[in-house]
Amino acid sequence: MAHYKGQQDDWLTVYLKYLLFVFNFFFWVGGAGVMAVGVWTLVEKSGYLSILASSTFATSAYILIFAGTLVMVTGFLGFCAIIHEQKSCLSTYFCLLLVIFLVELVAGVLAHMYYQKLSDELTQHLNQTLTENYGQPRATEITTSVDRLQQDFKCCGSNSSADWQHSAYILSQEAEGRRVPDSCCKTVVARCGQRAHPSNIYKVEGGCITKLEQFLADHLLLMGAVGIGVACLQICGMVLTCCLHRRLQLHFY
Repeated sequence: MAHYKGQQDDWLTVYLKYLLFVFNFFFWVGGAGVMAVGVWTLVEKSGYLSILASSTFATSAYILIFAGTLVMVTGFLGFCAIIHEQKSCLSTYFCLLLVIFLVELVAGVLAHMYYQKLSDELTQHLNQTLTENYGQPRATEITTSVDRLQQDFKCCGSNSSADWQHSAYILSQEAEGRRVPDSCCKTVVARCGQRAHPSNIYKVEGGCITKLEQFLADHLLLMGAVGIGVACLQICGMVLTCCLHRRLQLHFY
């Protein structure tokens, strides 16, 4: 009877090892996905960073990259701990899972907070950027970002092309009679902004606020969904790690 119980305990340990091994594989893949989403978010919107008033959005992406990298490193440690059945490695593995979970929780909270104030920030800041900073000698990065924004989203101005009427750049001699920047044009050529007709510029397509807000909101939702998915995996992993650690302790004694 004792021999049967010992065999049963061995099978339970082996079963837990396989379960944790499978989990760790998906966990490692999830880490690669988290890091890829963070990198993709930064690369995809890097041209718009200077337009945003706060760095919260970028910080959330950097945290995801850090968490994804840590997940992949932790995944390798998990494979070693499972294969060699080392209790100390399993304990370290569990602690790292908990740390990563807390890091992703912080990233999720930051993303949610930024999502709540996204509309207000864009409304207040984008129009000010267009009117005061665009085309200024010390704001070349902002000028490049606004030009890319208008071309990528096929829009003109903050709410409409009329916003450019109050721009310091348009009112200056450097504008050379332009009524809107050349980046508002459907086909960009030198001084095409002098003709503000709907056939020439993005006038009826609307302003850039709504489109940029939707773009950033989609990225925030994607970041949140990936973070939640990996966090759920981590909870399962922590439970399995505790179970296997307990079985190894009983087996050792």
